[in-house]
Amino acid sequence: QVQLVESGGGLVQPGGSLRLSCAASGSIGGINAMGWYRQAPGRQRELVAAITSGGSTNYADSVKGRFTISRDNAKNTVNLQMNSLKPEDTAVYYCNANVRPKFSSLWREVWGQGTLVTVSS
Repeated sequence: QVQLVESGGGLVQPGGSLRLSCAASGSIGGINAMGWYRQAPGRQRELVAAITSGGSTNYADSVKGRFTISRDNAKNTVNLQMNSLKPEDTAVYYCNANVRPKFSSLWREVWGQGTLVTVSS
């Protein structure tokens, strides 16, 4: 079984920065794309940023130029550096990965438990 564990959420003032981290653990045969999603109260979960195993990235328009996603394939980790945070960035942030467990040929989506980011003065 593969698990994703996030860390790094918290309370920050507008204009501040936070760094989210996510580590995959368990019986991992391979990881394809990894990414971060967020869900604000009363809204649908949305993609924030994603990165392939080769390092290609994709960002939501609302975070381009402010957020940076990175990953370490050797450590099975993905990070999200968030700068110039705005109140509208307040949400629960979820780590996501497309994973193939060991001894399996099937790929599946795995989600972390979520970490709360609150941007407020």
